Amino acid sequence: MSATSPTRLRTRVTPGQWAALAWLAGLLFTVLLRLRLPGQEEADVLAGVVFLRWDGLTMLGLATALALRGSVLLDRRPTAALGHLLAAAVLCSTPLSVTAIPFAQYLAVDVALYAIAAHRPTRESERAVLLAVGVVLAHLAVRLLAGWTAGTTTALAVSSTASAVWLLGRSARQNRLHAEETRARAAEQAVTAERLRIAREMHDTVAHSIGIVALQAGAARLVIDKRPELARAALDEIEAASRETLAGLRRMLGALRTADALDAPEGPVAPGVPSGPAAPVGPADPSSGAPAEPALPDLPGLAALDRLAETTGAAGVRVTVRRVGAPRPLPPEIDLSAFRVLQESVTNVVRHSGAGSCTVTVDHRDPAVLALTVEDPGPAQDRRRERVGGGSGYGLVGMRERVGLLHGEFTAGPRPDGGFRVTAHLPLPPGAAPA
Repeated sequence: MSATSPTRLRTRVTPGQWAALAWLAGLLFTVLLRLRLPGQEEADVLAGVVFLRWDGLTMLGLATALALRGSVLLDRRPTAALGHLLAAAVLCSTPLSVTAIPFAQYLAVDVALYAIAAHRPTRESERAVLLAVGVVLAHLAVRLLAGWTAGTTTALAVSSTASAVWLLGRSARQNRLHAEETRARAAEQAVTAERLRIAREMHDTVAHSIGIVALQAGAARLVIDKRPELARAALDEIEAASRETLAGLRRMLGALRTADALDAPEGPVAPGVPSGPAAPVGPADPSSGAPAEPALPDLPGLAALDRLAETTGAAGVRVTVRRVGAPRPLPPEIDLSAFRVLQESVTNVVRHSGAGSCTVTVDHRDPAVLALTVEDPGPAQDRRRERVGGGSGYGLVGMRERVGLLHGEFTAGPRPDGGFRVTAHLPLPPGAAPA
């Protein structure tokens, strides 16, 4: 908990609030410098004549009002906010009887510069840093032209600090953009890998169907003269298998073409739920600590769920399989995709959740939709330290892509009472033939 608290604090406090805090801290520091504190014979800085008069206090109040107004505008209108903060810094330096804008009055400007450089476009941030440095140099030039004493060293130091803060903000922006680009590329690669896997599975499914057709055709040829009724039954099987295979190909290829034409961005990955590429789950390998592959069929379906639960139990996670409603035959691509979604979800539980059990629910009650749910209660007390964190989340992207290609609905996220839930609804074609 303590490791995440600073991050949450930075998330809750906006840049405008940081700027306001910086201004108030700088103002307090400025006042303390001009007061004789306990243990001192005199104050560190001699207070100017105007500082304690009504006009000096009025200027400090106006400068503070400008700074707070700029802090409010920083999140919505950063350039205007920077102007308010610079005006406040110049106005506040007048009653202090200083020769240049001091560091304490420039802290809020530095915060605004960092926020603009980190979150705004390049041209806007460049204009902001030129304006900030230009105001400091203009203040110095006015004092020199008027024949007053000018704090050239202080002005140059303040300008250098502003430039350094701006560079830090630009670096943070570039790192963030690079991280976003890397995540987008990785998500795209995950989608491509999932589509390739689907294509391989489609190839295996079609090859299996063609094998059945070849066997039935050979049987029909042998018995067509002596047992024509058996030949007709074989031809009926050939027709049914051919039609079902062709329908599955049309559904999957049509979905792939639609997805390519739309070129829609992927849905958001559930935050804080790591997931890797789809991989089978099995008993733990003692040499590597990773799950080993179970003895599953090459093209498994929902009939292999019990075997998946058995091998996952050997890996240390108890899987409870619930079947609601009467199971019915499913088209091959839907049966296979449903199993792959459940397999990947259970894999995530084993590798990342730290839970000791999970529940897999297959709901057949709706004749038009196959509903799948995988839930885990969250990490057990004795497994919290064993939990593996920092996953990529691209396993969820692959599941979302697979379900989307079948025109289904996919959701994944934390449960209100703890743990995690993955749900998928796969629409079934009317009059679906047996798998």
